[in-house]
Amino acid sequence: MGSLGNNGVLPREGLPYFTPANNGGASTSPTSPETPTLFRPLQIRQLTLKNRIMVAPMCMYSCESDPSSPSVGALTDYHIAHLGHLALKGVGLVIIEATSVQANGRISPHDSGLWQQGTESEQFKGLKRVVDFVHSQGAKIAIQLAHAGRKASTMPPWVAAEAGKRSLRAEEAAGGWPHDVVGPSGGEEQIWAPGDAFWAPRELSTAEVEDVVKAFAQSAELAVKAGIDTIEIHGAHGYLLSQFLSPVTNKRTDKYGGSFENRTRLLREVAAAIRAIIPADMPLFLRISATEWLDGKFEGFWDMEESIKLAKILPDLGIDFLDVSSGGNHKNQTIEPHTNYQIDLAGRIRKEIRQAGQKTLVGAVGLITEAKAASQLVQGSDLDVEAHTAESMVAGSNAQADAVLLARQFLRQADWVYHAARTLGVKITVPKQLGRAV
Repeated sequence: MGSLGNNGVLPREGLPYFTPANNGGASTSPTSPETPTLFRPLQIRQLTLKNRIMVAPMCMYSCESDPSSPSVGALTDYHIAHLGHLALKGVGLVIIEATSVQANGRISPHDSGLWQQGTESEQFKGLKRVVDFVHSQGAKIAIQLAHAGRKASTMPPWVAAEAGKRSLRAEEAAGGWPHDVVGPSGGEEQIWAPGDAFWAPRELSTAEVEDVVKAFAQSAELAVKAGIDTIEIHGAHGYLLSQFLSPVTNKRTDKYGGSFENRTRLLREVAAAIRAIIPADMPLFLRISATEWLDGKFEGFWDMEESIKLAKILPDLGIDFLDVSSGGNHKNQTIEPHTNYQIDLAGRIRKEIRQAGQKTLVGAVGLITEAKAASQLVQGSDLDVEAHTAESMVAGSNAQADAVLLARQFLRQADWVYHAARTLGVKITVPKQLGRAV
């Protein structure tokens, strides 16, 4: 390894195997007025991303599912190949899939988890291997901490599809936990969908809700020890925190139910607990469903007005970045997906945040596939050259987002960042091993 280093092929420090230290996807002229905002650095607290392109968390259902195995819920070589390849191809931030803070909080028995305590656990070691490789390729890495709540203990989607179903609940024989699926409220009326798709949840006691807060904090502490650059709280898509936010799924009468203040209490406590445990200079992200898409279905539900109200208190919670998605909390939702259906939500929330004099950053996600469209989302149209040069970390005032998050497009096109750079005429750095092909 020393002779290779002397020949200019410098290894990434801290790894037990050789790989050159890479940093693909960074603009070679990051402060140039000609560089589009998409390829300009983004600073969040003391974390600087080399571009504004993020890998949204994607469940891969590829972890050990045997509850008796010490490797249950641990990230594997598959995740190194999957996430590491995207890091190699130039993304600014990789967000690891929804990772449960409790064993019964996984969506499926094959999901990732970080509830085992200690740095010698297989869950910790699996996470650290992924973190180390992503860092070796010059990308930053986040982990999305989650609890599935009433949508837990289901089978991977392809298993359901093979049975001719959209969803299929996981029995104990498949590693599931039918008697320990939980939610803010319980009973048959709280099943996500009837039939054999989901289990009926039981209602969490007040003490158990408080244990959920502790579990988020404990997982966050382990993530920091593994070298994670930032943490995203999963408060979207009808999983546990989202269930607490909505009056449709939260029928509680204790301090966690009823008013907006009470329904947001669990999220606020989770944020406070994580903020207290992570370094002061580490950013904290939050993903929400901006609306449940239940207009005309219920008298009260989580909608844009409540999302805007929540967004304006995020600075008090120490949350720096809002990842705006939608839906997922009720089977009767009515969504008509089109190119901008979630981007418009992000743009409206960002506008409200800026009008309130706040600086919380906003991410747009959903059906983002084209480089020029992604660039325009963060560019805006009124960012003059002087401001662009002097404030390289700031998007245009009429931009709809500060960063874009892609998921399925990366599954279709792993080199999307390189493609975007070519489309936009941006010269970027490339990994040493790929230099002849880019």
